[in-house]
Amino acid sequence: MKIQGVLLRSAVVAALGGLLFGFDTAVISGAEKTLERNYQRQYESIARYFGRPELLNSQNEKDLPILQRTSFWHGTVVASALIGTVIGSLLFGKPADRYGRRFILKLLGILYFVSAVGSALAWEMFSFSIFRFIGGLAVGGTSVISPMYIAEISPARVRGRLVAITQFNIVLGILLAYLSNWIISMQNLGEWEWRWMFGVEAIPAALFFVLLFFTPRSPRWLVGQGLLEEARAVLSQVGTDTGNVEEELRLIQRSLREDTKSLQEPFFRRKYLKPIMLAVMIAMFNQLSGINALIYYTKRIFEMAGAESTSALAQSVIIGFTNLIFTMAAMLVIDHFGRKKLMLIGSIGYILSLSVVTWGFFSGTGGKMILIGFIGFIAAHAFGQGAVIWVFISEIFPNALRARGQALGSFTHWIMAALISLTFPMFAEQLGWRIFAIYGLCMVGQLLWVLLVMPETKGIPLEEIQKKLGIE
Repeated sequence: MKIQGVLLRSAVVAALGGLLFGFDTAVISGAEKTLERNYQRQYESIARYFGRPELLNSQNEKDLPILQRTSFWHGTVVASALIGTVIGSLLFGKPADRYGRRFILKLLGILYFVSAVGSALAWEMFSFSIFRFIGGLAVGGTSVISPMYIAEISPARVRGRLVAITQFNIVLGILLAYLSNWIISMQNLGEWEWRWMFGVEAIPAALFFVLLFFTPRSPRWLVGQGLLEEARAVLSQVGTDTGNVEEELRLIQRSLREDTKSLQEPFFRRKYLKPIMLAVMIAMFNQLSGINALIYYTKRIFEMAGAESTSALAQSVIIGFTNLIFTMAAMLVIDHFGRKKLMLIGSIGYILSLSVVTWGFFSGTGGKMILIGFIGFIAAHAFGQGAVIWVFISEIFPNALRARGQALGSFTHWIMAALISLTFPMFAEQLGWRIFAIYGLCMVGQLLWVLLVMPETKGIPLEEIQKKLGIE
C-alpha cells in the first residue's frame, strides 16, 4: 500500500519525539564525569563555608559519605531524568485523551526545550537535577504519546512500519548524542563543554514544536470529541483501511463505543496474572542487563578501561552506530525469526559479550577487548531485547487491557532503568569490573526465562494469543 505524503510527514514529525527521547537519554554520558568533579568542588566549598575544612582530609568513616563519597548523589543527579521519565509515562495519558495527542506533543516539545536550555545554564547540582527531571517528564510522555499518535493516524497495513520509525529514531537520537558529545569535546571549550552538550538539544526541540503546527490532529481523537468534519478531512489526507472515509468514520465510532464498555474490566485479576508477569519480567530483564549503565556512563566505563577522555567519547560513537545497525537488522527479521528466537540470540550474546568485558577488566588486557565486548553487548541488546520488548508487551494483553498492560510494562522498565542508573556509580566504585559479571549472571536468568517461560507470539492472531495464555 502506498503511503500518502501527509501521513508520512506526520509520522516522521511525531517520531522526532523519539529522536529527542534518545538524545536526552544518552547526552549525559559525555558530561557525567565533569559533573561529578563539579559536585566534589561544591562539597569542598560547603565544608569551608561552615568552617570545617578538616572534613576534606578526614579519615573518619562517618565523614566520608558527606564529602568524599559523592557516588550516591552523582547517581541521583544522573537518574533524575529517569525519575521524571517514570512519572511522565503515567502523567500524560489522560491529558492526551482530553486535549488531544498533538497538543500534548507540543507541550512535550516545550519541556524538551526548557530542559535543554535549563540544563545548559544550571547554576548548581539541584537546579541541574530539576531541569533534567523536566526532560525526563518529556521522555516518559513521548514514549507513550508519540507511538499512540502515529498508530491512530495510520491505516493498519502500514501501521507497523510507521510506528517503528519511533523506535528507529530513539536509537538514532542516542547515536546523535554520542556524536554531538564527541564533536563538542574536540572544540576545547573547557568548563563550558558540558553546557554545550546539553544546550544543543534545544535546536531539535524547537524544530519539533514548530513542525507540529503543520501536522493534523488524530482522527480517532477528533471522532471522540465529536469533531466529525475535521476527522473526515484528516482521514481523506492520511488514507483509510476501507477505502471509504464514511465507512471508516462509522468503524471508529463503533470501536470507541466498545472500548468505553470494555474499560470497566478490572486489570489486576487472577486470569491476567500470566501476561502481567510476562510484561514485568521482560521489562525487568531489559534493564538488569546493564544497558542503561552503558548508555548513561559510556565515557566513564571506557575511561575505567584506560581510554583517554576524547577517545572514550569516540568509542561511544562506535557503540551508537552498532546500536543503530543492529536495530535496523532486527526490524527487518522480527516477523520472520520470531520474538523468542531473537530473545534467545540476544540472551546468549549478552552472556558472551559481558564475559568478554569482565575478562578484559580482570586480565588487564586493555581497552580493545573491552570495546569489542561492549560492541557485542550493544549488538545483542539491539537485536534481542531492544527490538522485542515493546512488540511483545503489546501482543500479550487482551484488546481492552492493552493500554494498561503497556503502561505497566513501561512503568516497570523505567523504574528499573532509574535504579540501574542510580546505583551504577556506587557499585562501580565498590565492585569495579565485577559489576559487569553481575549483569552477566542476570542474563543467565533471562536465558532460562526465555527457554522455559516465554511464549512465541509470531504470526499468531491476538485472540489466539489470549487462549494460549489461558485467557478466555
